[in-house]
Order: sequence, then structure tokens, then C-alpha cells
Amino acid sequence: MNKKKLHVKTGDTVKVIAGDERGKTGRITSVLTDKNKVVIEGLNLVTKHTKPSAKNPQGGISKVEAPIHASNVAIVDPKSGETIKTAKRKNSQGKTERYSKKTGEVI
Repeated sequence: MNKKKLHVKTGDTVKVIAGDERGKTGRITSVLTDKNKVVIEGLNLVTKHTKPSAKNPQGGISKVEAPIHASNVAIVDPKSGETIKTAKRKNSQGKTERYSKKTGEVI
């Protein structure tokens, strides 16, 4: 299966622009490129029931972060705090870099 490149990567601060968590911001903890989804720290929590096992003899109910589709998040500019769109270009050394389409600054 081909892995697609997404406009976000692990560690980016993003704002949710659609869905139940709309308007909230958080940091991306993992990216699932095969499903085009991202997991954001502290957002989109779902209740997970765990059976008692040797590892967890108590079992119980826990809150777990569920993935959000990558199209429903926008990158937040670290300097201005606004949502931005990004693009890729080559710098003077020939290395690819992400930059803000609004300001032209490297992110």
C-alpha cells in the first residue's frame, strides 16, 4: 500500500476545524499515514473498556485519544497563533523545507 504524505507531522501544533472537537488546539502525538488520520494530545477522547488480564488484573474503563482525519485539522503558526496553509520548497542547499504560504517563513 502506498503511504501518502500529509500536510502535518508529529509534533505540530494544530487546530481542529471540523467535528465535535472544533476550535480546540493540541499537539500531534502520532500520524497514521495509511488511514490519513492523526492522534492529538488530549483531544477526541473515547471511553475504552478493558477486560481484566494478567497485565491489568483490575480491568476497568479508561479514556483514550482516538484518531481524527487529517483534513479536519489546520496547522497553527508558532509565532502568530493563526491557522496557516503550508507548502514545500527547496532551500539554497537543495533540501526540502515546509513554509507558510501566508508569510513565507519556514516552519
